[in-house]
Amino acid sequence: MHDDPPFPYPVLESLRKAPGDIAFEHGDRLVSRGELLDLIERLAAALRDKGLGPGRGVALYTGVSPEGFAAHMAAHLLGCRVLCVRPGLTPRLLAHVLGMEVDAVVADASTATPDLFTAAGPAAVLSLGPVEGAADLLTCTDRVTECMGRMDDVALLTFTSGSTGVPKGCAFTYRGLAAHWSWNPRNWTPMAAVVAASFERFAVFGTLAASVILDYVVLCVLGGGTAVIPVDDGRPLYPYAIERHRLTGTVMAAPRLCQMLDVLREEKADTSSLRVVMVGGSPITPHRLAEAVERLGPVVYHGYGMTEGSLISMLTPADLARFPNATASAGLAHPAVEISVRDEQGRDLPTGHTGELYVRSPYLMTSYWNQPEETREVLHDGWLRTRDLGHLDTDGLLYLSGRIRDVILVHASVVYAGPIERLLATHPTVAEAYVTAAPDDRTGEAVHAFIVPVPGRTPDPAALTTLVRAELGADSVPKTITTVTDVPVAPSGKPDKRALLAQYGPEALGSL
Repeated sequence: MHDDPPFPYPVLESLRKAPGDIAFEHGDRLVSRGELLDLIERLAAALRDKGLGPGRGVALYTGVSPEGFAAHMAAHLLGCRVLCVRPGLTPRLLAHVLGMEVDAVVADASTATPDLFTAAGPAAVLSLGPVEGAADLLTCTDRVTECMGRMDDVALLTFTSGSTGVPKGCAFTYRGLAAHWSWNPRNWTPMAAVVAASFERFAVFGTLAASVILDYVVLCVLGGGTAVIPVDDGRPLYPYAIERHRLTGTVMAAPRLCQMLDVLREEKADTSSLRVVMVGGSPITPHRLAEAVERLGPVVYHGYGMTEGSLISMLTPADLARFPNATASAGLAHPAVEISVRDEQGRDLPTGHTGELYVRSPYLMTSYWNQPEETREVLHDGWLRTRDLGHLDTDGLLYLSGRIRDVILVHASVVYAGPIERLLATHPTVAEAYVTAAPDDRTGEAVHAFIVPVPGRTPDPAALTTLVRAELGADSVPKTITTVTDVPVAPSGKPDKRALLAQYGPEALGSL
C-alpha cells in the first residue's frame, strides 16, 4: 500500500476541480479557487528561489488574508517545516519562537514591525506585498506545482505555552497531516463530511496560527466552500457578521458564544443561515450550551481537543438529541481516537471511574520541538498524556472534571499559572505569589493572583500588571490581584489555592 501524495495535494486538487468558484471573500474582494491555486504555486516558487525546501523552517507571521493562507499552503508544497506564529507575542517570546531553526519569516504589512526584524535574527524576512526591508514574494511569476513534502519530515509546528513560560512547538509530520481528520477527504468521517458541506460560507477571523482555525479553513476549502473574512462595521462580530455575510458555518470559543447569546437576548439578528457552529477551546456550562441549542437550533457542536492531539471528542446535534445528559459532556471520541482513563500509576480504570485521560490517534504530535524531556512527560508508547481528568460513561460520552496541569484557559488560549507566579515573586514588594483560575463569562476563565507582601512593603497592583503584560502577554495578566497575609495549606502540605479562591471570591474580589 502506497502513501497518498503529501499535503497539500488534496487542497490543490480541490482547487483545480472548480477554478471559477469563490475560495475567499473579504468585503468586495473575491478570490476564485483558480486564483488561489495560482497564488499558492507562485508563492512556492518565490520561497524556492530564496533557498527554501524540504527540511527548511519557515515561520508564518501574517494577518488573516487569502495571501496568508496561500503562503501556508505554498510552504507545505515545498516540503518545508512550517511554524505558525500567533500575533501578540512579547518581543522576548517572539525571539524565542523565531530562534527554533527558522530560515525565513513570512510577514505582511500588519505584522512587519521593528520588533519582528529584531527577533528574526539571521532568518530572512520575506513579505506578502511591499514592506520596507523585506523581499516581496508576490512579485514572482514562476510556479511550483509538484508536492515535495517527505512523509517523515516535520511539516508543522503549532505552539502552546509551556510550563516554563515560553511557547512549545508541537511537531506534526507530513504523514500525520495525511492522516489528519480534516486535512484529507479520504479520512473524513460522516460527521466531517457533513461539516465540510455545511461550511458553504465559513467565517475566518483571529489568526491562521491557531490550529483550530487552520483546521476548519482547510476543511472549508476541501469541501468547496468560501472562506469569508468578516468586515468590521463597528458592531460585535457575532451575531451581526452572521446576518451580514449569511454565514453557514463558524467556530468560536465558549466566551464568544456566550457574548453572542447575551446580545441576542436584547437585540434581533438573523442567524437562520447557520448550519454548523463549532464551540470549543474553553469550558461551557450545560445551561449555556442548552441555551445555544434553543436559540440557534440543532446546529451546535461542542469539541474537545488540544494542540498536541487536535480533535479528541465531539458532541454533535444528534448526540444532544439522543442522550439526555449530553450537555454536560464533551461528546463521543472521534472515530480515529482512542481514549484511555488511567489512575496515578498509569493503569486503566473501569468505565465510570474518573482518572487522567490518555489518547491515541494517527495524528498526534511526534514531539515538542527540541524538548526531549517535555516530550517524554506526555508521550508514552504511542499514547498522549493529556493531563486532563475525566471519565467515560456506558454510552461512550466523555465527561471532563478538571486538569492535572495548572493552567487557565483565557480566550481559549492556554495560560500557565507557574510562570505568572514566578514572575510576580520577582518583584521587590512581593514575597510569595499564587495564581489560580475561576470561570469568567467574558474570557471563559480568568487569572486571579494572590500575593503575600514583603514585610513593610505595599505592592502596587498596577505595577504588577504592567510587569506581567510586558513579560508574558495580555492573556496572562491577572483580572484581580489580592493581597493576603497568609495562605491556607492543603493536607498535602502544599498551598491550597482553591481555598484561597473560596475565601476571597471570585465574587468578593475587586477587579483591577
